[in-house]
Amino acid sequence: MSKGKIYVAGIGPGSEGDITPAVEKAVMLSDVVVGYKYYFSFIQPFVKPDAECVDTGMRKERDRAAMAFDYAEQGKTVCVISSGDAGIYGMAPLIWEMKRERNVAVEIEILPGISAFQKAAALLGAPIGHDFCVISLSDLLTPWGKIERRIEAAAVADFVTAVYNPKSEGRYWQLHRLKEIFLKERGAGTPVGYVRQAGREGQNVTVTTLADFDPEQVDMFTVVLIGNSQSYNWQGKMITPRGYYGETAGGERKPGQEIMLRSFRTIASELKHPDIPLDREWALLHTIHTTADFDMEHIFYADEGAVELLYRTLSSGEVRTIITDVTMVASGIRKGALERLGLEVKCYLSDERTAEMAARMNITRTQAGIRLAVEEHPEALYVFGNAPTALTELCALMRRGKARPVGVVGAPVGFVNVKESKYMLKSFIAVPKIIIEGRKGGSNLAATIVNAILCFDDAGQLLPGRDL
Repeated sequence: MSKGKIYVAGIGPGSEGDITPAVEKAVMLSDVVVGYKYYFSFIQPFVKPDAECVDTGMRKERDRAAMAFDYAEQGKTVCVISSGDAGIYGMAPLIWEMKRERNVAVEIEILPGISAFQKAAALLGAPIGHDFCVISLSDLLTPWGKIERRIEAAAVADFVTAVYNPKSEGRYWQLHRLKEIFLKERGAGTPVGYVRQAGREGQNVTVTTLADFDPEQVDMFTVVLIGNSQSYNWQGKMITPRGYYGETAGGERKPGQEIMLRSFRTIASELKHPDIPLDREWALLHTIHTTADFDMEHIFYADEGAVELLYRTLSSGEVRTIITDVTMVASGIRKGALERLGLEVKCYLSDERTAEMAARMNITRTQAGIRLAVEEHPEALYVFGNAPTALTELCALMRRGKARPVGVVGAPVGFVNVKESKYMLKSFIAVPKIIIEGRKGGSNLAATIVNAILCFDDAGQLLPGRDL
């Protein structure tokens, strides 16, 4: 009797067009096709008329494998079919284990197929362009404790993560737990995509964020993909850049920007509390990058939506002036960003009128500079990186209705009246504000916060340093 053969074929996610020619040929050559009955409809056109089709029902994988060997040991050619790729949560490992157990001479050939997560990824855009992993939430053969440790490892390591078997009638809470774990390690704006019935009738594709992802919208026919810290949504598609292409207007990134990008990725991965809004995270990353001080997580304060709101206001041309308390802050604001958005930065510290007013009224020069600035630009963005007296002066002018700033960055530094000036600023609830709380601050911090505001449109792609 001639030696039999077993093909283990991945038939793809369900569309005839996603079945490889090699799998089609194997089905055509087979005397027996073994598989779960639901999958036979996908390969029926390729089954030869006299072939025997053996259905073992769901969760009968060992029975399926045993039948395949029984037929192959009779000298027949057998094709065992798995959805997707037979080597990914499919029949291939079981067939090899059974061959070892039986110690038979049956020839085995594995034919790869398009997996469900690959099909889902293609429909979502390009979410698996960088390192990724695949995790099954089914605890039928793997203890949940081990699955949870794998989820934690994937989240910490910043893998793009595909989730198989996310839910079933009896497994309803595990996906909620996965989301909870990922939110500890990834930003709320991390892209998430999920595809139901990929490649089949009733296919449905959804792109959302980690914060908005609702596990209740997922069922056992769904594959979920969670992006990494570089993934972004663009025009309804989920994209994870590989790094070949610089997403800047000039194409390739400058060396300084590449270093800054790598630094931001490092900082993002080390945040103790990454579950924060995108605009807050964007500015926070800038402050930590400037200072190498992770205490910024505790002392960086921003009104809800302040960074994005100030970017929208400045980029729309509604306000075109930024006032700084000292020239060092003005020097740190990127000239390329100012030119790109049509903005000007003014500091009145060296204005002749400032020195004259300070002497005449017995106030600091920074106070006098702010008084002059408010007379000429009451609605500007005001930025403080040095002088608490200047910030106190602005607050007093705001109380009297003379200053109506579009927003305030409060980061004066020192030991005298520094904290108090920030408390004063915080009391103006209607004014968008960003504050470095406590004694810390400085011109470099004030400038970097402004730079974060001016390039906020790069935040979704985590691409700092456009204007270097």
